[in-house]
Amino acid sequence: MIGDASSQFGQLTIVDWGPTNYAQALERQLALVEQRKVDAISDHLIFTEHPPTFTIGKRSNAQSNLIWDHAKCALEGISVLQTNRGGDITYHGPGQLVCYSILSLKAQPDLHRYLRNLEAVVIQTLSQFGLQTKRREGKTGIWIDSRKICAIGVAVRSWVSYHGFAINIDPDLQHFAGIVPCGITDGTVTSLAKECQQPILPDDLKTTLAVEFQRRFMLTSTNE
Repeated sequence: MIGDASSQFGQLTIVDWGPTNYAQALERQLALVEQRKVDAISDHLIFTEHPPTFTIGKRSNAQSNLIWDHAKCALEGISVLQTNRGGDITYHGPGQLVCYSILSLKAQPDLHRYLRNLEAVVIQTLSQFGLQTKRREGKTGIWIDSRKICAIGVAVRSWVSYHGFAINIDPDLQHFAGIVPCGITDGTVTSLAKECQQPILPDDLKTTLAVEFQRRFMLTSTNE
């Protein structure tokens, strides 16, 4: 995707894990966080995709936004997991690009600023594909009018970030009927497949995201 480079601002390692189990991906993130805390590795941007999974964040009463009971979830082939990221409940599944950023925020320990920067990365990326997206006041994620196309949920340890955001390329949107996505009742969920006239290839989306992420956080890249 992006060639090796060096810079005074720091280095970003871009990794594509391919399909991963959500719980295993979380374990891998936490291992990287521990390494990043002691500067044993560079910042990381990770791309992956999960099997059908509802993840419940740390927000109060997030569990109440699970509509389907566990029997129905099992029938639909969807796992239900408690996680330690911020936010409410969301869905991950095939056809969705999940992006995790293991990033040291020690130089600028401002979580609000970090979230705004992540939003800017996604907004600018999707603009490259002809989509005019936006934030919504008081709500997380990225939107096209009242249709949510990207969910965002992060966590930090010792000012090293993990978790990140998920962009709907072409997931099974019917699975979102099993939850109140991110606890939001005045909007719907959409995908690039529904909003774009031409299909967007996952590799093209990853490449553009990597460029915008580097630009926003002033990092240069290397691939694993």
